This record gives sequence, structure tokens and C-alpha cells, in this order.
Amino acid sequence: MFRVPAPDQVELLLIRRAADRIFPGLWQCVSGGIEPEETVPLAALREIEEETGLGEGALEAFYDLDQVEHFYWPERDELVSSCIFAARARPDATPRLSSEHDGLRWAPPEEALRLTVWPAYDESIRRIRRHLLDPDLARWFEVDRQGRRLAR
Repeated sequence: MFRVPAPDQVELLLIRRAADRIFPGLWQCVSGGIEPEETVPLAALREIEEETGLGEGALEAFYDLDQVEHFYWPERDELVSSCIFAARARPDATPRLSSEHDGLRWAPPEEALRLTVWPAYDESIRRIRRHLLDPDLARWFEVDRQGRRLAR
């Protein structure tokens, strides 16, 4: 999730995992899983709303970053694939904390890179800066709720 509060300025929403969660105190972007019968894009939008309180009315655009990451889940001894989406929030959007988190902040990219630890976030931030801040490029990544590219 990111916003553009002023021209040539971008901020990423970071949320800090609560003390009673796995990885307590970890700053991260919105993340989550897919519920039964749910599509991947709808799961991403649901997780945004659950973790930040920002529904689709608070979003200016929704993007497929064309990024898939993999990680190992030791409790299940599984390799998990994760599709990365980005949402551009309205400049005045006011997120709220979920029960899963105990802090949130809008951070410029340099601060977000310092606070987050997962390498995938580095790549996501790079793609947001490189592709989604330029309207001519961003249009190729914008998708609807079903994940279909709007530019055809």
C-alpha cells in the first residue's frame, strides 16, 4: 500500500506485528492468505481492509506488481508462493490498526527499506517507485478486482 501525498513524494504504509503474533515487532506491508473459494486479487483487497481499515473507497488504484515470491513455511514443511499486489491509497486515507498489529506509519521509501527485513519488500518498493509513480507505466499494471489488467 502506498500513497502520493504531494507531487514527487511517495509514502508506503508499514504495519508492526503485535507482541502476541509470530515475528513480534516486525515492520511489514499488508500480507495474508487466501480463504476458501476466494480469488487471489480479492484476498489481497480483503487483507488490506482487514489490516488497515481501508476499503476500496479509500483506494485510487489496485495493481498487480507482476511479482511472485516464494518462502519456506517450516511449521508445515511447505514452499509457499506469494503474489504481490500494490494499492494506491488516496492522499487523505487514514488507516487504522487491526488486532494483529500494534503500530502503523506512512514512511518514505528509504525509511521503509530500513525498517522492513524481507528482501521481497525491497523489490516491491523498487517496482512501485519505478513503474507505479509514472502514469504512462502504471496503467499497464493496474487491475480490476478480479485481477484483469485494465489496459488492453
